[in-house]
Amino acid sequence: MAKDAPGLIPIELPHGSMGPGLIWGMDAGADGAFAVTDCEVPPDGRFRWLHLNLAHQRTRRWIEQFEPLPAAARELLLSADTHQRALVDRDTVACVLHDFERDFDVADTARIGGLRMALMPGLMITARLHPIRSADIVRNRLSRWVGTFGGPQALELLVSAISENMADICRSLSAEVQHVEDVFLDARDPPKARDLIGIRRRLAQIQRLISGMRGVFQRLEKDEDLPEDLLPTVEKIAQRIQSLDADVIGVQSQLRLLREELDIQESQRTNQNLYILSIITALMLPATLVTGIFGMNTGGLPFANGPYGTLHAALMAGGAAIATYLLLRWMGFMRR
Repeated sequence: MAKDAPGLIPIELPHGSMGPGLIWGMDAGADGAFAVTDCEVPPDGRFRWLHLNLAHQRTRRWIEQFEPLPAAARELLLSADTHQRALVDRDTVACVLHDFERDFDVADTARIGGLRMALMPGLMITARLHPIRSADIVRNRLSRWVGTFGGPQALELLVSAISENMADICRSLSAEVQHVEDVFLDARDPPKARDLIGIRRRLAQIQRLISGMRGVFQRLEKDEDLPEDLLPTVEKIAQRIQSLDADVIGVQSQLRLLREELDIQESQRTNQNLYILSIITALMLPATLVTGIFGMNTGGLPFANGPYGTLHAALMAGGAAIATYLLLRWMGFMRR
């Protein structure tokens, strides 16, 4: 691509520095994407994407010296504040977005990390403190890119990577909910409501991430200073996030219905146990009264002197229990 390609502005990189803590970098153009090994070498008319490590002190010094970035964008990249937000300063758009972190041996974790980005003509800078899942997706897709590449494509690629990661987790959680529902309907080893706490917690995490990201792009969409070439991309991203939010709400609704069914089943089981216990108590109460009367150490008790007094008392207790059972049956308490 020629150095004066449309939409690209020559980038003056800070000279004399050791360069930032570069995790990976790509120069993308119509003839493909190529790895960046030295950030101080001009991109030769291509669109440059630098993914930096904020835990590296050289990265912070490099960003502080990078004068093409407005001061507000440099402050956002270096700030310790992690809530999702966005700003537009002249032709630069800077954002803080959330994504799930990853470990070296685990691609999907429950920890939420902040991804900072600054987009200007000809350059995208992303930076993070801890490894982010979406960065790997971006790198893989960018390495295979062929065709025109600029700011709108870079922004869409970044957000689509974050959205795809969340959508994969959402589909996995939906599959778990469906499995639990199948087990519940089959009535084999029925789960309990507390078994769904982990799924509920993860869905709440995703819901908060998506809500924050949706707010960021809705504000960008209404920002009058947003560069015109980015407006269609921001509108498209806002619609995609809205659709992803609806998917998460759908899984939450499915989980809520399953929890209600489990609660109803648990309540029915408890009520049945209480009913059986109440019937047994009602049957035994008259018999207990009979045995209590014959257990008194008072004079004049019937059958006290006869050889069959114990048998007679037992028959009276049994008869009282049978009479109670027949009475409860006649009143309708035994028809459940």
